Amino acid sequence: MTLPAISIENITKAYRLGMATKPESFKTSALEMMRHPMKRLRKFNEDYTDGDDVFWALDNVSFNVERGEVLGLIGRNGAGKSTLLKVLSRIVEPTAGKITIRGRVSSLLEVGTGFHPELTGRENVFLNGAILGMKHAEIKQKFDQIVDFSEVGKFLDTPVKRYSSGMYVRLAFSVAAHLDPEIMIVDEVLAVGDQAFQQKCLGKMSDVMRQGRTILFVSHSMDAIASLCTTVIHMKKGKPSAKMTVDEGVRSYLDEAAAGDSLPLSKKPRSQKEPHSPIFHDLKIRTDAGESITIPVGQRVSFDVLMKDFADIPGNLTLGIGLNNSRGQRVALFHTEYQNGITFRGANEVRMSCNVPSLPLAPASYTIDLVLADGYNIVERVERAAQVEVVFNDIFGTGKVPNGKQSTVVLPCEWSN
Repeated sequence: MTLPAISIENITKAYRLGMATKPESFKTSALEMMRHPMKRLRKFNEDYTDGDDVFWALDNVSFNVERGEVLGLIGRNGAGKSTLLKVLSRIVEPTAGKITIRGRVSSLLEVGTGFHPELTGRENVFLNGAILGMKHAEIKQKFDQIVDFSEVGKFLDTPVKRYSSGMYVRLAFSVAAHLDPEIMIVDEVLAVGDQAFQQKCLGKMSDVMRQGRTILFVSHSMDAIASLCTTVIHMKKGKPSAKMTVDEGVRSYLDEAAAGDSLPLSKKPRSQKEPHSPIFHDLKIRTDAGESITIPVGQRVSFDVLMKDFADIPGNLTLGIGLNNSRGQRVALFHTEYQNGITFRGANEVRMSCNVPSLPLAPASYTIDLVLADGYNIVERVERAAQVEVVFNDIFGTGKVPNGKQSTVVLPCEWSN
């Protein structure tokens, strides 16, 4: 009888809301201890798994991952996916339960985990490889492959504190992928890289899969899930579903995502870097015909976004508007910094307008994501902030345009013979 690669038995993880949201300095902690000694002692001795302010990130999670299985973990933000991967990777301890892992594990959960900012890329390859369990001779043998895959060879002798987040993730993934792990655990950190590198990473994971290795993969991209995974588990509020086929899992995820479509934007579920009142408050979509969610192919469209009550958010901020198809695959991105070089500061109220002269998407339904970010750190993200319908428009004068199954975009061209 072949034992599973990963056995997860009754795993729970509890957090007390509002506890240790920001690290205290030694001075602050000492002063608090002197002023309120009994209060501080009660805080350290209390059972933090009991009470109304306890948040159960994972609630009695049990399942097995078989050898050679490529399991996709999907779910909305806050469903417990990343917490489970951190528990599996020994980054955080579970509150209760047992995990058994049979085989060498390579984890890529956060950009540059295990990198030392003062060391160069070359030095960090050896350091990170050693942290992941590679012997020096093994790292040396695979060094050129790691560097070639990462595409950061020109900056190899530069301290990584000067790397962009994209360079960080390329080098970190390359080291982890070339460990030749028996089990690979990957979070959606790959979304930081550009589209070409994301496809390259998925190709590398496909190679690992074909070698009979086990992969546990978290992604919001249903296209990536569909192209890579063999089975899916849908997480909801810290609880896992039974294993499903990929098609069943994708339908379950999209049905859950659609459930909040009728809510006003300020009430929709969102993910935030730090707990904060809702920032995205309103989104209006306008065409030449006025405010409308119906957009003819190739027509002008504007997206007007209202943000409120974020004057306390520091840094230079950017706004991204992403359009996704029915499988959750990103098909277009409009970004303040990428396309106009614009960043802005937090304020009590900000209105931003994105004007698209001609939207070249094929007729189909699309959902809109809103992302407020500080560099590569997401401040607030709202998935399915709105839904639009791109409809037929005779832009070529032939009475025909490609439909959504034939093409994602509708672009002009000239034929000759």
